[in-house]
Amino acid sequence: MKMKQNKFNPSHSSNFYKYFLSVILFISFSSELWAENFDIITPRPEYSSQCMNIIKSLERNHYSEKTLDNEMSSAILNQYIKQLDPMKQLFTLSDINQFKHYQFRFDNDLKKGNLDMAFEIFNLYMARSGEKLKYIISLIETWEKNFDFTLDESIVIDEKLLEWKPDKQSLYPLWKNDLKNHIISLILDNQDRASIADTLTKTYSNRLKLILQTNANDIFQIFMNSVTGSFDPHTQYFPPNASEDFDIHMSLSLEGIGAVLQNEYEFTKVVRLIPKGPADKSNLLMPGDKIIGVGQGETGEMKDAIGQRIDAVVKMIRGPKDTFVRLKIIPAEKNDTTKTIQIKREKVKLEEQAAKKEVIILSSPNPPFKIGIIEIPTFYLDFNAYNKGDPDYKSTTKDVQKLLFELKQENIDGLIIDLRDNGGGSLKEANELTGLFLKSGPTVQIKTKNRISRLYDEDPSIEYIGPLIVLINRMSASASEIFAGAIKDYHRGIIVGARSFGKGTVQELQPLGDGKLKITSAKFYRVSGQSTQNHGVEPDLQYPQLYKIEDTGESSLDGALPWDQTMKTNYNSYPPLDAINKKLLERYEERSLKDPGLNYLKKRIEIGNELNSKAALSLNLA
Repeated sequence: MKMKQNKFNPSHSSNFYKYFLSVILFISFSSELWAENFDIITPRPEYSSQCMNIIKSLERNHYSEKTLDNEMSSAILNQYIKQLDPMKQLFTLSDINQFKHYQFRFDNDLKKGNLDMAFEIFNLYMARSGEKLKYIISLIETWEKNFDFTLDESIVIDEKLLEWKPDKQSLYPLWKNDLKNHIISLILDNQDRASIADTLTKTYSNRLKLILQTNANDIFQIFMNSVTGSFDPHTQYFPPNASEDFDIHMSLSLEGIGAVLQNEYEFTKVVRLIPKGPADKSNLLMPGDKIIGVGQGETGEMKDAIGQRIDAVVKMIRGPKDTFVRLKIIPAEKNDTTKTIQIKREKVKLEEQAAKKEVIILSSPNPPFKIGIIEIPTFYLDFNAYNKGDPDYKSTTKDVQKLLFELKQENIDGLIIDLRDNGGGSLKEANELTGLFLKSGPTVQIKTKNRISRLYDEDPSIEYIGPLIVLINRMSASASEIFAGAIKDYHRGIIVGARSFGKGTVQELQPLGDGKLKITSAKFYRVSGQSTQNHGVEPDLQYPQLYKIEDTGESSLDGALPWDQTMKTNYNSYPPLDAINKKLLERYEERSLKDPGLNYLKKRIEIGNELNSKAALSLNLA
């Protein structure tokens, strides 16, 4: 009997080769994992629908109106590789060339919820990381015999000058020099040479243990943030645990025991206690104590915490208020014993990040001036309490309003609002805080894909009418720039410091299962029509800064949206401050020549710029 022949179909052939390529890559990457005794991690079934929902939301709601096409697919791959291996020490040129076969397929795969290749790349990253750490650990015991610190060797630290090594054998010298650099840092730190090997072994062994604890959720989060980061640097996916941390940051409250923890080798160490938190009030847990076990309630199983990731230990310790958690600890003052303590969880207020005040007295000129300072680390708002109608919800504006009342009672002569290193926060709070210093009017313009709207201060009352300075630096961003920009445009106060970060975009939170998607949905503009995007807010009085403008801020971020401007809106400003600013600048320049503190800062900046300009780091101790 004659067999019927199949007709050649080019599309079938194309699909076959794509499938064949995927199989080849899978075998290539998996073989390294098997060699390193790593488990191959695969995507969970639920990730597929989550991935498709994220992609749909990005294409539908992102301000840039980007679509997932071949160009975006290539950008996602590049972003992912850069996120995993920025110093080009783990992947080789051969790996990169293999990845490039896949660079125009991410768009189609993501729309279908297919994450196989993303996980394969990460599995290879894990295998190489493990291989690097094992190789370094093998060199530690004999470092004094095998390392020559008189050789003219160096490591490249300028990412722009780094190149992919051709093969895996070429990576070993990089790994060896990494260890050499670590040893040099310990020697320069005056660590006893006899203990260096022990310190290094603990450090790298712990890193290896932590890599072995990587799970599918970690990979999904990292990859999806490479996807969102290809739209812009502030669009971000929060899985459930990161979503909870974001809520804590915004509300300045959590339910737990109020302890700040960090990893110290295989242990979870208590760094400090939140004042007036449950742990602080109990007098049972102290800074320096090491947590080696966690049990729920008065009788729950005590689970081992040694060698666990910090997020896993934190998750076990946190819990609803009015419940108990038991901790097995090694006390700091007696580290040869263990004991078990029990602490009742409560709602913990993170007051360290709340607005705070102080008063300083300037003795010259005569009579002395009394200056109030309000430091605002972030623009916080307890969204959950606010949305529930709780009158005692936590917010920046409410706290500052209270502080202003107290400062006025002290008869201050002037006020400084310190927004240095304030990365922003709630747009609502930026608007309402601005309103404390203005009679009424628009504070910011918001432009979505479809329209421009404005936020207003509609309350004609003013909480403070005296002289005002707003202090900013390069790390003052977003909501800080809205406030500083409005104060500048209204001529309500003087801006002092350095040009701000330049984040002129607005993000909104969208629920995504138990997580969240923070997506850039708009741009904001000052009432003058100027955008802070990439440009920031220029101070009236420039102060020397340790940060280099070109190396920091929005303009240095990959994928930052471009600067533009819009129409000026109607607002009634105060008289211009040009004459005052000119006089202040003259006095400042005259005084700065004689100010030892300022001259010291300038020298530090000069030395820092010189060090940062170096493309390589010497490994020669001679």
